[in-house]
Amino acid sequence: MSPTRATLCLVTPHHLANNPRVVKEACALYEAGYPVTVVAGRHDPRLDPVDLELASRHRWTLVRVDLTRRAATLAPELMHRSARFLIRIRPGLATAPGLAALAHHRASRALAATAHRCAADLYIGHTAAGLAAAGVAALRRAARLGFDAEDFHPEETREVIEDPVLRATLATIERRWLPRCAHLTAASPLIARAYADAYGIDLPTTVLNVFPRREAPAAPRARPPGYVGRRLYWYSQTIGPGRGLEPLLSLLGQGGYIGTVALRGRPVEGYLDHLRAHARAAGFTGEIEALPLAAPHQLVTLALDHSVGLALEERTPRNRDLCLTNKLFTYLLAGLPVVLSRTRAQEAIAAECGDAAHLLDATPGPESAARLVAWLLDPAGQVRARARAWELGQQRFCWEVEQHALLAAVQAALRRPGTEMKQP
Repeated sequence: MSPTRATLCLVTPHHLANNPRVVKEACALYEAGYPVTVVAGRHDPRLDPVDLELASRHRWTLVRVDLTRRAATLAPELMHRSARFLIRIRPGLATAPGLAALAHHRASRALAATAHRCAADLYIGHTAAGLAAAGVAALRRAARLGFDAEDFHPEETREVIEDPVLRATLATIERRWLPRCAHLTAASPLIARAYADAYGIDLPTTVLNVFPRREAPAAPRARPPGYVGRRLYWYSQTIGPGRGLEPLLSLLGQGGYIGTVALRGRPVEGYLDHLRAHARAAGFTGEIEALPLAAPHQLVTLALDHSVGLALEERTPRNRDLCLTNKLFTYLLAGLPVVLSRTRAQEAIAAECGDAAHLLDATPGPESAARLVAWLLDPAGQVRARARAWELGQQRFCWEVEQHALLAAVQAALRRPGTEMKQP
């Protein structure tokens, strides 16, 4: 089989709107000559317009699995809850792969059945639920299996760490399928290393969460006088606790910073009131502005209206210490300098960013606050920072560069003999 004639199927339980990485990978693989199908979940009808608009702009095939809570999904939901109950009262049952997949995600069977109907030579799972479904489809089709680790899922969230059923079923899924993968990629070098160490597998290829140059402006945007460092920007799907916003506002208050902190996303109920109260108590007299959730392909353009991007990951759960997020690379592609919290992953990349980044001190306090505010409000320094950010976005941290690692990994998997899945 020629790798360029192979058919590929990417499997995710998420909406395309919530998974820009899947969209980028599907586009890169299709443009490289592979027929590509994406099997994606559908659970929030509000995201349908974004999903359909994304699919309409590309020529690969989208097959959606309806996971909305309606009559047709009551039986899968009941089976999912029953499987969780069984494992909770008899933890040893979590080692059964089929039951573990069913208990881990209510869409496991629907995703696997849909993926199986989409004939492919290589199935690539995204998230543990996507991995389980892709594994079943690859096994039934005697095809190859792949996995893309956007996060280190065993320690991705507090929910996974604290829920024994979720933790046990995730471990069963990854132990069953990861050693059988012909293709392995990860979204940061430290996530790749964590998976290799945890499961004794080959080191996955790093494919960073960067974006295409076409989403960037043609040139850096000119800034009016007085603009420097006065509008800070952060985005995520959810605006809520545990995202590093409170420590940042405390530093800004200590440093006497006056400006706007713009937050884009869907706020957790009551959280913005809490955050504003925290900011006032910390002495921050600037504005906290809430902006609406936006489609992934709009994020670079929307970042242009701001002066500095905020990448404020925390060290716990462990995944936050290992990951390099979409937002970091969105800011750089837009030509925005970035403020980086001190996680292991961001410490490693800060040296490469140079003038484009300010790495927060390990110990917050008045001196740390003064250094941050001085960096934000230094006109000459911000000119250098913006120039370096633009250079990085155009020459290093863009999808046109990073996609070559993905394409090489897929081609190597398809060429490797004897890696097709076989029934034990």
